[in-house]
Amino acid sequence: MDTSARGSASTAEAVFSKVPAVTLGFWIIKILATTLGETGGDTLSMTLGWGYLLATFLFAAILVAMVWWQIAAQRFHPFLYWATIVASTTAGTTMADFADRSLGIGYTGGSSLLLALVLLSLWAWHRTLGYVDVNRVTTPRAEMFYWITITFSQTLGTALGDWLADSGGLGYIGAAAVFGGALVVCAGLYLFTRCSRVGLFWAAFILTRPLGAAVGDFLDKPVAQGGLDFSRPLASAVLAAAIVALVLILPQRAGQHPGS
Repeated sequence: MDTSARGSASTAEAVFSKVPAVTLGFWIIKILATTLGETGGDTLSMTLGWGYLLATFLFAAILVAMVWWQIAAQRFHPFLYWATIVASTTAGTTMADFADRSLGIGYTGGSSLLLALVLLSLWAWHRTLGYVDVNRVTTPRAEMFYWITITFSQTLGTALGDWLADSGGLGYIGAAAVFGGALVVCAGLYLFTRCSRVGLFWAAFILTRPLGAAVGDFLDKPVAQGGLDFSRPLASAVLAAAIVALVLILPQRAGQHPGS
């Protein structure tokens, strides 16, 4: 294929892509969405007393509906994309809590199980389509693998955040500092090395989730447990409003994830 043909194919993929271009604004909204996932998931499972299992069923049903809508859409819709991300973070919160606590396997067992699921999802993606390049999320099958991997990564991130904050003894602020520092390292590797862009994207994507989990727990957990004891519903509403405002203010366009 000549250069012009490759350029035309790349342009076509960008046109049909239904994921946003990855910019600084993308990561800011992603971190807010993961924090909302933590406070929103805790609101239903803890504040309203649904428990982890029932809350997981509800959020999983919402997530399936949002993913179906996202795949059925003919073009990129910013609010639809970010609503699906939020659905995956809330479902991830309750699924991780159910695995860690209700199943009795603890943070180590839960994190190990979820890491295995992320790797299995990536393996199945590569086995089926021959790639795991997030630049090529332009077909229904690629989108399905994309959202499955995202959901498992969000769930893994929740478990990792709880593990480091609770079992690791760092507290919520300490855990947030560790994961924030890891994100800075990813940014440095992206800017100054030739490390795999696909690997760095997924590493950063996973790391934003425990960062959001730690910040969300810091906001809504009791003071005696190291939190600020904010109202979970109020914190969730404020975070949701901030996400809506940023989606409206920041440029939102279909684009490619880094990693071609």
